[in-house]
Amino acid sequence: MRQPIKQVGIMGGTFDPIHCGHLLAAEQAREQADLDEVWFMPTHVPPHKKRESLTLAHHRLQMAQLAVSDHEVFRVTDVEFEREGPSYTYETMVQLIRQFPDCRFSFIMGGDMVKILPKWYQYQELIHMVRFIGLARPGTELDRESSEDVTFVEMPVWDISSTMIREKAAAGKSIRYLVPDAVERYIKENRIYETFG
Repeated sequence: MRQPIKQVGIMGGTFDPIHCGHLLAAEQAREQADLDEVWFMPTHVPPHKKRESLTLAHHRLQMAQLAVSDHEVFRVTDVEFEREGPSYTYETMVQLIRQFPDCRFSFIMGGDMVKILPKWYQYQELIHMVRFIGLARPGTELDRESSEDVTFVEMPVWDISSTMIREKAAAGKSIRYLVPDAVERYIKENRIYETFG
């Protein structure tokens, strides 16, 4: 008997570091979009990021794994580390669909990214391969009419960023409750952001 199709949400990002806002967003998407699992996918070489001092891939991967370790349906995939060059969503999804034929993939993205979605590499092919889930924060103006390719889920306001966490860690300030406890310990033990900035 054929296994039912598993609904999997993909959450990509540099995760430098992964923080509680990422986890909250993933949980909201999982529940509101009826996902069976959410896979966190740290990017290897993000095509749109200019920051040169990206933390080493193995640290970002390990922090992501620590962050999701206590959630029964959150996973981490290192699929983008297997390829050289920029990490384009289209190429990654082609690989995942081929590798996991019994999964239907959705790509979770910030509501602010919806506007530039048509500019993504191979966008027209991509919208036929995956469902896009947009995180709609209260007070954010979204043109939902022109975004028929996107399913929106409501996201609580949580003004937190990886940049802020790196700056706090570099200044020796507390990042408690901004990142999971295990991630905070890992950052301190490996002195990851001491020289940030």
